[in-house]
Parts: sequence; C-alpha cells; structure tokens
Amino acid sequence: MADEPAQIEPALQVQEPVETPDDGYSDAGSLHQSTSSLSSSIREYRTIRGRTFQTSNTIDYWAPNDEQQIEGFDITHHFMMLLMDNHLFGAPIQGRNLKVLDVGTGTGVWAIDVAEENEDFDVIGIDISPIQPGWVPPNCQFFIDDAQLDWTFKPDEFDFIHARGLFGGIDNWQKLYDQAFRHLKPGGWFESVEADSQVRSQNEEIEKDPKHVFKQWAPLFWQAGDIIGKTFRVAQDDGQNPIIMETCMRRAGFVDIVHKKWRVPVGPWAKDPYLKEVGEYAGLYVDQGLEGWALRPLSEILGWTYEELLVFIAGMRNELRKKSAMPYFNYHMVYGRKPEA
Repeated sequence: MADEPAQIEPALQVQEPVETPDDGYSDAGSLHQSTSSLSSSIREYRTIRGRTFQTSNTIDYWAPNDEQQIEGFDITHHFMMLLMDNHLFGAPIQGRNLKVLDVGTGTGVWAIDVAEENEDFDVIGIDISPIQPGWVPPNCQFFIDDAQLDWTFKPDEFDFIHARGLFGGIDNWQKLYDQAFRHLKPGGWFESVEADSQVRSQNEEIEKDPKHVFKQWAPLFWQAGDIIGKTFRVAQDDGQNPIIMETCMRRAGFVDIVHKKWRVPVGPWAKDPYLKEVGEYAGLYVDQGLEGWALRPLSEILGWTYEELLVFIAGMRNELRKKSAMPYFNYHMVYGRKPEA
C-alpha cells in the first residue's frame, strides 16, 4: 500500500436557524504503579486558581488533571467516536491475541473500550497522572509512566501503539515516534491523533481578519510551547507542507503511512445531523476547557495577569458561541506500519 495523501473532510454545511462496575471487571488499584522510569513523586499536584495540575521533579504539565479536565477527556473520546463512525482506531488492525499500548491514556477510556471490544487483546495504558478508574476489564491495565523518558518495555513487544492528545506535553516528538517504532513488532501499526490548536471559521469575514480573537488563540500557545520546549505545533497545518506528525512518522521508518483530517465544528451550527451532534460535544469540551487550558501557558509562561486572561477567555467564549462565527478546528490522524523484518 503506497503512502496516501491527507484525506480531508469537505466544508461543513451550516444549520439554518430554526455506573455500577460490570461482572468480570478487576480492581486495578494495584496496577496503578510506577515503572522504573518514574518515582512516587508523580502523584504530587499543585493548585492554580482552583485548578489542579500535575507536577513533580520530572513533570510540569500544562493542562489541569482535575475532575473538570477528566470530563473533557471523556467528551473528546465521545465526539471522536462519532467522527470515526464508532471505530476506535483508523489503522487496519487485524488478528487475535494482540498486545496494545495506549500512550498518554488519560482517563483510560480508549484503552478500556478497546479491551471490552476485544477480549483476547492485552491492553496497557500509560500516563503521567493516576486518573484512571479502579475497575477495568481483566485484559486492561494501567501504569504511571512518562512517555518522554526511555520506555521500559521490550523491543518488538506490541502489535499496535496508539497515542492521542499529547500536544504541549512532549519535548521530543521524533523520539516518541522512534520509540513507538522500536517497541512495535515487525508489521505492527502506530497511530497518532492530535488537534491543530488553530481555531478556524467558515465565515470568510472572520477567517480573513488577522485581529479576530480566533487568530490570536493558537499563536499564544505556539509561543508558550516554544519557550518551554514542548511544542503545540505538532498538528499545525498550513495546507501546503506536511505536518510534524507525518514528518516524524516517515523519519522513524514507518511505511504505508496514511494521514486523515477532520473538520470538527465547535457548537451545533452544522446542518448535517451527525456533525451537529459532533459540534454539540466539541462545543461543550471547548467551552468548559478554555480557562484551564490557558492558565499555565498564558499566565505562568507568557506573564499575563489573571485579569487579562479572564478578559481574553470571555472574548473567546463569546465569539465561539455565535452561530454566525461558524468555528471549527482540524483533527489529524496519522498512522503507519513498521516494515516486516
């Protein structure tokens, strides 16, 4: 299979105005453990303006890890499932008794769903925060680990490696892709999914206005990420050059690379009922996440006052809620195969 060009969703049509655990689950509390690459200090947090952030000697993550953010992770998973026609991954994974690794598993919702749908799979999720549930399928386990460090897994161990939503948290993306390549079995697949942080609009007047608040959002995060050495540009798409994700995939040695791209409406303004539902969830995710996302990058890294941040967020939220603004962002998926030995 030859490398394929990016598959891009067409422009969105505008809408005209008008837990109880299951039997068979295991208590994973004992599985929330540090691997050899991290110490127990990973459970240390700090609070900024009422929001909780992961912090330790090795990690100072930009986004919150509290209940509000956890809800956002699960909302993201839901609208991604809608976008992908209820498929958990895009890569052509086949076979039984496969070993799967989810890098940056967050709440573990993706890993748990994969384990539930494929009872013969062995699914492992790793993350810097121990925010996964205590009850999980017996074929799913979680470990506290930092994917930026040298992985402690064996070479050629996994059939499929999945990573989603890591932008702003990785200091060396090429190393991440190289490690995925090293720890995949020959013939195994790596899938990386990230959002372009640029907020766009199908309103041409807004899209052409360089001073509009939508145009200000992403450059602030790009600047903050550049300062701390953890880029938010990994899915930055100028429409002309390959995105960093695709470049890293090729350099790592993957073949049969596929790049898919979705336009994700923010808010229920799209005409198509399915995209309207996607937009409802994406709008909820963005609306509740704005302040938490901006706290560390804008106030701590770029030096904004909290009052300046609140004014900016209020303006952003106000514009996002306008149907006439028709806001959306792009989601990118890149997957590739490790060649046979």
